[in-house]
Amino acid sequence: MSRSLLDNDLTLMGKLLLVVVFTLSFPNTAFPDIDTHASPNIILLLTDDQGWSEMSSAMDERIAEAASTYLQTPHMDQLARSGMRFTNGYSPAPLCTPTRRSILCGTSAPRSGDEFKSPWVPAEHLTIPQALKQANPAYQCAHFGKWGEQMISTPLECGYDTSDGMTGNNTGGMPGTIQGAGEDHGSGPPHFIDNIDPKRTPSLTARAIDFISEKAEQKQPFYMQVSFYATHLSVVCKEDTLKKYQAKGEPDRVYTPAWAAMMEELDQGIGQIIAKVDELDLKDSTYIFLTADNGGRGSIPGQDSEPSESSRKPTNYPLMGAKHSLYEGGIRVPFIARGPQIISGTAIQTPVVGYDFLPTFYELAGGREPLNSEVDGVSLVPLLHGNPDAFHRPQGALYFHRPGRMSSVIRAGQYKLFVHLNKDGSFKDYELFQVDPNPVETESLHTQQPLLAEQLFTQLTTYLAQVGSPLPEPNTQATPKPKKKPNKKSPQ
Repeated sequence: MSRSLLDNDLTLMGKLLLVVVFTLSFPNTAFPDIDTHASPNIILLLTDDQGWSEMSSAMDERIAEAASTYLQTPHMDQLARSGMRFTNGYSPAPLCTPTRRSILCGTSAPRSGDEFKSPWVPAEHLTIPQALKQANPAYQCAHFGKWGEQMISTPLECGYDTSDGMTGNNTGGMPGTIQGAGEDHGSGPPHFIDNIDPKRTPSLTARAIDFISEKAEQKQPFYMQVSFYATHLSVVCKEDTLKKYQAKGEPDRVYTPAWAAMMEELDQGIGQIIAKVDELDLKDSTYIFLTADNGGRGSIPGQDSEPSESSRKPTNYPLMGAKHSLYEGGIRVPFIARGPQIISGTAIQTPVVGYDFLPTFYELAGGREPLNSEVDGVSLVPLLHGNPDAFHRPQGALYFHRPGRMSSVIRAGQYKLFVHLNKDGSFKDYELFQVDPNPVETESLHTQQPLLAEQLFTQLTTYLAQVGSPLPEPNTQATPKPKKKPNKKSPQ
């Protein structure tokens, strides 16, 4: 037997072995017929602590004030213009690890854990790399950048072929890890200068570009998640970029010139990755998705005053709330897609969430058989390919739960029910908002639409019971929260 034929046989044997492994690992999901050459490349760009309105263009053009006049994010803006903007895009949770775990496994945070610590072991469940290889064993999968805190499983255990390992906030620079910094953000400088590799954005971008180039040369389909450390604290930027923003004068919101500089450098890294895809003539075979792990922070080291005391707007204006909160400022985030069959410059108002990525990528990769029942997300392919009538979310809503912050949320259609809990987890009261087309949560509609509020409350508690999350107890004496005034200090 010739060497080439032997190599071919070994390759085929390897693919058949993968079929057996995945079928045994996930018995609820049959293995489909595959075409190992038909699947597109998929890139997920995940930013850290970037709010829905923290770009120089508005995610929703109907809300002009959602764009910052001070920040400069030309590459993210261009990605939105050349692709599809999801104006009602959400992170699965209002903080880091629950979102990353949720994206990885296609599960809602109420199911897989709504805080940093969770008994959920990702490697014991279906993950994005495993789902892609189930659709097409030819996929090579890479994770670069921030993996998360207390994720338990390693990227390798979750099916990634290459990664940066068990990285976290300290990898990207936190107090105590930067020379000259104190132990916390209050005991050191408000920002730091790094002219070589600020927030690890340049080196992270370089690794991503090398991976794209390698797979393009090998003509092998790939999935790559690039999880940037910016703009998570600490604030680190180049000196020249800082001077540029200092010369621009006072920011339009309470973030600082140094934070704006860090954001532009993040945007530059994103632009370089997109440019490499286009340079290698991969644009027509590559999907690029951009989103954030949660909304923007409510305060920035070095800001001159608290948002409530400043004449400038809060960081997430016009949204209420910030990171950690289940108000829109904590969970509504940039959500953009570009790729084959996506009509450029389109905007979709349908609510979508980060745990929709796994089933979306699986379908794009050629997967056709149903995924297991743990997957809460639904494929966005009908929306991406201009067929909204075929899009259906069986659960009918998005679910968010954070009993540690005494709150729980359901987003269904244009409406959002925000449930407030007592410290013991029992039901306290709730607010009903219509967050589309106006996402500003200023006045509850509870008294105007009590039946809708009750319906959504029942739907929320039913879902929480199904996934085993702590349940609020009904309180028939509940009253709506008082009217809020916009642009005050965001709940933290």
